[in-house]
Order: sequence, then structure tokens, then C-alpha cells
Amino acid sequence: MTRWMLAAALVTMSACAGGPPEPATVALGEDACAYCRMTIVSRATAAQIVRAGDEPVFFDEIGCLRDYLARRAAPADAVVYVTDHRTGAWVEARTAVFTRTSTSTPMASGLLAHADAASRDADPAAAGGSQAAVIP
Repeated sequence: MTRWMLAAALVTMSACAGGPPEPATVALGEDACAYCRMTIVSRATAAQIVRAGDEPVFFDEIGCLRDYLARRAAPADAVVYVTDHRTGAWVEARTAVFTRTSTSTPMASGLLAHADAASRDADPAAAGGSQAAVIP
């Protein structure tokens, strides 16, 4: 019986290992933006591209991520994450809601990301903003 339990655990672990890569931890005050080279000092507008087996590519703000992706596409097996400005949680950029605001951001794009419209609507920083298309 113990062998079957071990085999089941190994199958479960291998199935989990094949999922999309998880967001990496940003070392605030140490990691640099891959586009503008500024040191990342806040997670509120941070973004990252994560690919299994590669180092994560960090951005200090969504405008830098947008400009980076305009010049080169993310690898097909990579996952692009942005920070929900209200909650601080990492969310996949392909499902995020982007808003152009007058909020001060590191490179002055004013772009904020949220997990969904409910999170955006609950964030005072996004009030009065307009929907923005960021990720191609």
C-alpha cells in the first residue's frame, strides 16, 4: 500500500511541476527594471516576465513592460505578471484590467493594473481613469 501512495504522490508532483511558472519575488531596492534600468522600489506598479528555466525579467512599471513588449515579444511559454495596484497581488497580464490614470508612477506612464474591474473600481487611484490596452 505504501508503494501505491508514493507512486500517487510522484504522479501528482510531476503534474504540478508542468504548470505555468509562478511569479518570482522582486527584491525591492535591489532588482532593476529590464527596460529603463531604474531600481525597483515599489511593487504597486511592478511587472515581470517569467519563464521556466530562465531568470525572471522585472519592470518597475507597466509602461516599461509595454515598451519592452513592443520591441520584442515574450517567449510563447513565458507568463507575464503585473501587480494589482490595490491588493499588491501578482495577476497574469493577459487577464488584467489596465487603466491610464493621473497617478504618479516611476516613469510617468500613469498605467495601473488590477485583477478585475471590481478591484479597479475599489482603488481610489484608478478613479477617473480610462481603460488602456497594454499587452499586445
